[in-house]
Amino acid sequence: MTAGTGATDAPRTGARSLHRFANPGRFLRATGRLMPVLWASALVVVGAGLAWGLLFSPPDWQQGETVRIMYVHVPMAWLAMGGYTGLAVLSVMSLIWRHPLADLTARELSPVGAAATALCLATGSLWGKPMWGTWWVWDARLTSVLVLFFLWLGHAALVRAFDDPDRGAKAGAILALVGIVNVPIVKFSVDWWNTLHQPASVTRLDSPGMHVDILYPLLTCATGFSLLFGAVVLARTRAAVMERRVRALQLARARREDAPA
Repeated sequence: MTAGTGATDAPRTGARSLHRFANPGRFLRATGRLMPVLWASALVVVGAGLAWGLLFSPPDWQQGETVRIMYVHVPMAWLAMGGYTGLAVLSVMSLIWRHPLADLTARELSPVGAAATALCLATGSLWGKPMWGTWWVWDARLTSVLVLFFLWLGHAALVRAFDDPDRGAKAGAILALVGIVNVPIVKFSVDWWNTLHQPASVTRLDSPGMHVDILYPLLTCATGFSLLFGAVVLARTRAAVMERRVRALQLARARREDAPA
């Protein structure tokens, strides 16, 4: 009996800890202290990484100076996939635990994720032209990333398509969970199919396929862009929480004014 009760209480405790931040005031206070540090860290690390990669890292022995596009392209590709995985996690929190902050964060995440994926596609085209002789090819990697971009756009549009925010959040969560199947397709497309895109160079299990003089600035850029991505999403979520809070206060005041004396 005691063991069974403890096992039952564990998920409830986890749910309560998640719902602690559903309180707008608590969320705004906690993130208000975090935001200056996050913005400063993001700008410093992005600036250092881009300066290191664009100005001081050596050119590639095959690709020459065009390899410097990688310092933006690769972090954007990682953020496009990692961000969508985060969107799926938020969708699970929304559907199972009905966490209102998960809905708001997912709503504000999708435009940022779409922007990162668009930048990934744009820099990939710039990189592909001198390497492949064409701006675009319909191979597995590029096509699956394009599908990921449309999934981001679809989620951003769907959650805003309903007058009832709860219905929009539920529809967007279902789309995000259906679309998560595309993330492993993007990741492993170069291994499953014969594509023009090069295979994984950084995340290989044996050893990275690039020199440390290129790898280290790439990882610095990836860290900086990840911090910047998180800062933008958090700032948008804070703005959405404050907007919803102001609307609720205005609605409550209107009801008091309309109430009979």
